Amino acid sequence: MANTWPPLMDELTPPGRPASVDEWLALDEDDTRELVDGRLEEAEVPTAVHELGISWLVRVVGAWLGDRGFVFASGLKLLLAAKTGRMPDAVVVLPGSKPPPPHGPLREPPDIVIEFVSPSPRDERRDRVQKMSEYARFAVRYYWLVDPALRTFEIFELSSAGYTQVAAATGGTIEPVPGCPGLTLGVDALWAELARLSVG
Repeated sequence: MANTWPPLMDELTPPGRPASVDEWLALDEDDTRELVDGRLEEAEVPTAVHELGISWLVRVVGAWLGDRGFVFASGLKLLLAAKTGRMPDAVVVLPGSKPPPPHGPLREPPDIVIEFVSPSPRDERRDRVQKMSEYARFAVRYYWLVDPALRTFEIFELSSAGYTQVAAATGGTIEPVPGCPGLTLGVDALWAELARLSVG
């Protein structure tokens, strides 16, 4: 049975300093703070597991896309609302969609946003509640949520009630991948890639 995630908002962290969209866009490229309701918010600190998982997904999705679409890793800015901007772990523009601008933020929703859940409760809640609500309002069609601690790979599709879970796996493969005909996601292969970090 599908799980529906209605847009919810919650105060997760103390507010950061006020900033405009122009100030946020002008931040140094090494500054990973995000803009949330007109205030700068510290982003989660990426770990080796986080970065390896994202690079694996970018390789797999990129090989499937070829030159028919686009996949971007961390650092691409999405302007979600008048006072809110995020930098997802990965962004996918599917074949047939309008290419993103060569410079500046994305002001139109990409087809897929991917977040790799960090282990802290604060970061997990941000990905599962706050960002999910924001991406839904921005009309991102698919939201992929990967949780290496729980070993879950979830795919949500936008519906009138928010995001509805349309695929989930703890192992094996996800095939078909909603919205991505011909793509196979080897969940076991992803966990095996991450397990290489614990081999010493």
